[in-house]
Amino acid sequence: MPPPARVLVLDDDETIRTSVVAALRADGFVAEGAPDGTTLRERLISFSPDLVMLDWMMPGPSGIQLVSTVRSASDAGVMMLTARDEVDDRLRGFGEGIDDYVSKPFSLAELVARATAVLRRRGRIPEVLQIGDLVVDADAATARRADVALPLTATEFRLLAFLAASRGRTLSKTQILTQVWGFDDYDPNLVEVHMSSLRRKMETHGPRLIHTVRGMGYRLTAAA
Repeated sequence: MPPPARVLVLDDDETIRTSVVAALRADGFVAEGAPDGTTLRERLISFSPDLVMLDWMMPGPSGIQLVSTVRSASDAGVMMLTARDEVDDRLRGFGEGIDDYVSKPFSLAELVARATAVLRRRGRIPEVLQIGDLVVDADAATARRADVALPLTATEFRLLAFLAASRGRTLSKTQILTQVWGFDDYDPNLVEVHMSSLRRKMETHGPRLIHTVRGMGYRLTAAA
């Protein structure tokens, strides 16, 4: 097994910073935080992060200004955390070379899931996930249950892959819509229909792994 991925969080809001660091650590990452970017270059060397999360608006150099520091001194991925949600801001961020852009306020579960996705794309997290007797291979876009291949549609596989990457966390229908379909203002029944089909196929080969959390969403956990 490779060592856990390392994430550096820069945000001058102490509540946000400590909450994000705690959520990342709870998910198995090695995480550190700082209130600004004054020592960023030194931390890129001493901590050697795989991913840097930057608040756009910080004392001293802004997050968007610090992207070039990360790119010149490290091969870490970059996520921008910001209340600036205009299209022009997003385009500027991606133009500077960031890997993802997360608008405040955000859910910690979604933030961790998106950090995981960035790290997976950059090859820092294995593409094969195993939860109990379920094996999800993102590279091959296949899933197996009890060593039997599951006949999933492309959408069902994306749904299962997102649930597997977020295993143990409750995901709302909005989070699932955003990550699997790419929008958050569509009929949430879309999630229910595909979730029902996915469950039927998975439960043909074993006990339930995808659980409904009433009033909150869905969670994938290993069978007891």
